[in-house]
Amino acid sequence: MSATNPQPGPYDPNQYGTPQPPNQPPQYPAGGYPAGGYPPAGHPAAPPVYPGATGMPMQQSNGMGTAALVCGIIGLVCGITYFLWVFAIILGILAIIFGAVGKGKVSRGEANNGGSATAGLVCGILGMVIPAIYLMALDAAIDSVF
Repeated sequence: MSATNPQPGPYDPNQYGTPQPPNQPPQYPAGGYPAGGYPPAGHPAAPPVYPGATGMPMQQSNGMGTAALVCGIIGLVCGITYFLWVFAIILGILAIIFGAVGKGKVSRGEANNGGSATAGLVCGILGMVIPAIYLMALDAAIDSVF
């Protein structure tokens, strides 16, 4: 090993030579593209821009209609079962509230499950009416006995 020609070490920056500059796209004259006015092959065109296309569409929020349907069905079942009438009234009120809010969202375009919201609203109303009919019939039966 001589002092005038040292061997390159593993961390020598000049070991691999000078880096090459990155490839540059071809330069066209100030008038635009060459012959014909079209870009040469191999250069993709820019995607078209549509007015008003600003991003992702808003996601639908169907939770209120679904909650109305679930509360309405459970309230209806509790209303048919005589001894669960208290739960039927509570769940019927919740189903009516959730169904009304869900139908409002459908009319504003924020949700797309109007059928579920309507079915929950109807089941909630029936879940409240059936126990009321049971209680009126029970009251009439008690009045006729005494």
